[in-house]
Parts: sequence; structure tokens; C-alpha cells
Amino acid sequence: MVEWQTLINEPAVIAAAVLALGLVVGYLVGRLNEELLQASGVPEAVEGTPFERTAQSIGTSTVEIVARLSSWFIYGIAVLTAIHIAQLLDTEAFWLRVTSFIPQLFIAVLVLIIGFIIADKAELIVSEYLRGVKLPEVSVIPKLVKYSVLYVTLIIALGQVGVHVVALLILLTVYAVGIVIVGTVAFKDFLVSSAAGIYLLLNQPYGIGDEIRIGDQTGIVQEVDLFVTKIEDDSEEYIVPNRKVFENGIVRMRD
Repeated sequence: MVEWQTLINEPAVIAAAVLALGLVVGYLVGRLNEELLQASGVPEAVEGTPFERTAQSIGTSTVEIVARLSSWFIYGIAVLTAIHIAQLLDTEAFWLRVTSFIPQLFIAVLVLIIGFIIADKAELIVSEYLRGVKLPEVSVIPKLVKYSVLYVTLIIALGQVGVHVVALLILLTVYAVGIVIVGTVAFKDFLVSSAAGIYLLLNQPYGIGDEIRIGDQTGIVQEVDLFVTKIEDDSEEYIVPNRKVFENGIVRMRD
């Protein structure tokens, strides 16, 4: 009996028990998180994003990655605790640094994963919203939104692991100012068309079903949105940027 008590009190035995318990708890937490993520509709939310397609190409999914991340976090804590109990590492300072760094690393990785998902989803949403806009500059906007989200995500993740991000924040400010300046120049026609679209939608000088002429194009109005006016003449459909409505003027045809 005394021998069993002595054996149980051995640091190596306690460390092994802690490690085994950590593996079980980590596995159960991962499974629970996976079920919670599926029940909350995360698979549908990330469906079609490049991150999800990449995950599926390697035989997993976004939900599984996030769930396994929580399991790995617990596994790591269990391993470090077991090492400490078994007195394999004697340095208290090392132990304190590791135990404070692991949670920060976990949050940083989680932020990166969520950031990639949000960036991909934002790109898809913006692309879908601007699909009907027939202006060449518009194709840049979804990518711009995606990489802006990724840049902010990177700053947050690096800040979590103790990296000084002052320089990155300065670059972010310069980047934002540059986007405004370049965007104002590059998207001048886009901005003018949107401003003209707001005026047309508010004042409605013509509506669906009206026959109008804009410049050399004549037809019946099919749709008016923030950026373009769609008119149809026989088998042809014209998509006219709203800025051209103001440049060329509108002629309403009467019977």
C-alpha cells in the first residue's frame, strides 16, 4: 500500500495523469466546439470563400480547423503543465514566459483565421453587390476590401504576440490616406456616376417603362440603380453609366 502511495506521489506519474487528462479534455472540447459552430450556421456563412475551399482541398473545413485549434491549445497547456510537474525544466522564468505566451499565440492564430474568413466573405459580398456595375474600376474594389481587412487582421495578430505595431499602424494610416487620394483620382467616374445615381433615384426624371434617349442610345428604361441606367431597344440592351446621363442629357420620347 505504501509503495502504491509513493508511486502515485511521484512527479512523473502525476505528470502522466495530467497529460492524459489534458488529451481527453482537449478532444472533448474540440468536438463540442465543432458541434456548436455547426449549430450556429458557420459552415453556411463561410461556404464559397477561398479559405473554405483551401481547407476542403486538404480534407478538412473551417469549422474543423477552429475546433482543432481549441483542442491544440488545451493539449499545449497539458504538455507544459506535465513538463513542469515532472520537473523536466527547472527554470521558473521560462515557465512563466511560456504560459503567458501560449494564450496570446492561440488568440493571434484565431484572429488570423477569422480575419481570412471575414476578408474572403467581404470580397464575395462586395463582388456580388457590384456585379451589375459596368465600370472597369469597380473590379478593384473587392480585392481592396479583402486586403484591407487582412492588413488590419495582421496588425491585431502581431499585437497579440507582443510585436510592436507602431510602424505598421503608421503604414496603415499612410495606406488609408493613399487609398483616399488614389481612389479619388482612379474612381472619379465611379464617384460621379454614383452621385448622379443618387440624384436620379431621388428626383426620378424617368422611370421603368419610359422611352428615353441618352446620347445616341434610345430605348425603354429597364432598370435604374446607383451607378447605371439600363435601357432596351428591340433585342439590344444598353447599360449607360449615370454620369453620361448628365453629360449627354435626357430626351423623353412621347407617342
